[in-house]
Amino acid sequence: MKITKFVHSCLLVEMPDRTVLFDPGMMSQSALDVDKLVYLDDILITHSHGDHISLPFVQDLVAKFPNVRITAPADAVEQLKAAGINATTELPDNVTSFVAPHEPVEPVFPTPEQLPYHYAGRLTHPGDSHHFQETQAILALPVTGPWGSMIRAVNLALELQPKHVVPIHDWHWSDAARESSYDNLEQILGEHGITFHKLQTGKPVNIAI
Repeated sequence: MKITKFVHSCLLVEMPDRTVLFDPGMMSQSALDVDKLVYLDDILITHSHGDHISLPFVQDLVAKFPNVRITAPADAVEQLKAAGINATTELPDNVTSFVAPHEPVEPVFPTPEQLPYHYAGRLTHPGDSHHFQETQAILALPVTGPWGSMIRAVNLALELQPKHVVPIHDWHWSDAARESSYDNLEQILGEHGITFHKLQTGKPVNIAI
């Protein structure tokens, strides 16, 4: 499984028979050159906040891949349909969901519906949640944000014991803070047998499961 991160919570996941893009939000749009994408079967959106769904970004993706399947929670589906983009709440083949509610963010933002994903029996993308009880071997772990902390993220990974962790939701950090935090996460999780991948925007990593 080849995973490429674009800035925040946006992950391009490529396998020989399928390519999926998670959470194409506004922070990630300028980092991903749509023209360079060769395949895209699915777009999976966890929730309707702008850092996870950018309508112009999705429109660009649909313009290149008109048959792409878009899955999102109901409120995000309505937002997409209002922009003329077809989407559904129905999960595609080899994708399941689980209980992982969006963390409370009032009064700063409304707390949206959330649709977290287990993908291809290998990867878990929980959206903006630190409260869930299951993971696949690869966990896309939100490591910071206005609603969460790195401490909670670390403890969650230690509780769930995935084999691999890829960091998401860290646009808020400066480059120096990200580098230092990644070093700490690599050391702490590594001591417990969990491989932490220091993802850099646009640079893929291959994880064999």
